[in-house]
Amino acid sequence: MRVKCVICDKIESIEDDSPQAKKLRNRPIHTYMCISCHSRIEEKTNARIATGNFRLYRSVNEEDEW
Repeated sequence: MRVKCVICDKIESIEDDSPQAKKLRNRPIHTYMCISCHSRIEEKTNARIATGNFRLYRSVNEEDEW
């Protein structure tokens, strides 16, 4: 399966039977990032977390007693 990175527009091929290919086929909302873009974003995110000013905003789950 040929896929295109959403950041750098590099075209790569992945195996048709891989779980990632299945996600891309069945749910178009899923996007593909190449390994170099993924690692670059991971490094920058980890650097931001290390500064201590990084906040991850998550929604608070309210438990329903019903």
